[in-house]
Amino acid sequence: MSQAAEKPTTLSSLYEVDFYAWTQEQAILLREQKWNQVDLTNVLEEIESLGKQQRQELRNRLGILLGHLLKWQFQPDQRSKS
Repeated sequence: MSQAAEKPTTLSSLYEVDFYAWTQEQAILLREQKWNQVDLTNVLEEIESLGKQQRQELRNRLGILLGHLLKWQFQPDQRSKS
């Protein structure tokens, strides 16, 4: 039996109150293929948000890497062993 049947709280209120518990409950519902019980609105929002966060993180890290490479090439006198 999944936790969904045991919890009196609605999924959307669980999303607002305890995000981690909500994610675990959504994972259970998806694994059990209980499609009609999935909090689809919030799941879609979180997937889109995660994609945007990952893309932004990649951009930030590439910017830092590019900065380090430029410093390495154009400031050889300031290179250190670290």
